[in-house]
Amino acid sequence: MEEQAAKATGYPFTLPFARTLNLKLDDRVTVLVGENGSGKSTIVEALAELMGLPWDGGSGNEVADSERTGAPRLAHFMRPRVKNKPRHKYFFRAEALSDFARLLEAREKDPDFLGDPYALYGGKTIRARSHGEGVRALLQSHDRPGLYFFDEPEAALSPMAQVDFVKLINARVETDAFQFVIATHSPLIMTIDGAQLISLDGGALNPTKKEATAHWKTYAALFKKSPLDSARGER
Repeated sequence: MEEQAAKATGYPFTLPFARTLNLKLDDRVTVLVGENGSGKSTIVEALAELMGLPWDGGSGNEVADSERTGAPRLAHFMRPRVKNKPRHKYFFRAEALSDFARLLEAREKDPDFLGDPYALYGGKTIRARSHGEGVRALLQSHDRPGLYFFDEPEAALSPMAQVDFVKLINARVETDAFQFVIATHSPLIMTIDGAQLISLDGGALNPTKKEATAHWKTYAALFKKSPLDSARGER
């Protein structure tokens, strides 16, 4: 953190860990878990921005189109140390899919844009599909070795689509050419092979196991005894 962080007030320094954050990403897959407001997305956003990606999602090609804002972000107070700079990088935000779709459509109409903006995404606008199908097309299109950031990729994915996402990540981390940093609420995504899970619950970053997370326990309790079963028994 920069010295100015000690004097800064307001967001992101309303997050308990913000002034002392020191995160090492040595694993092929790092999964950040925690309740809403714990700071998962803030960290992933900051890491992506530090790697030269637009803070609101996309590749380096979208930096110029990134939303401008004067609000301070965590990356403004951080300094990265990178061992090996990846040739390919991407920051996926499910909430930004519509904005990205509009960007591709604008490129289609731009006479100065060379090539097919939909070439990587099935040859047609993302908005010609459901939200979940659009997310899957985007995820599958980025298959070049490199560094990938995901902010809640499960937001538009069905359980089976989440399983497919896990299989996709598992297949790519079989080599050391890929690295992933993922913020999620999904117990399914927590099952990625060899993932280092970090919990932000409690205001600090602590290594954890999937079975110890509140998300996993909630789902386990639900499937052990469904609320619907209890309701039926009362009739």
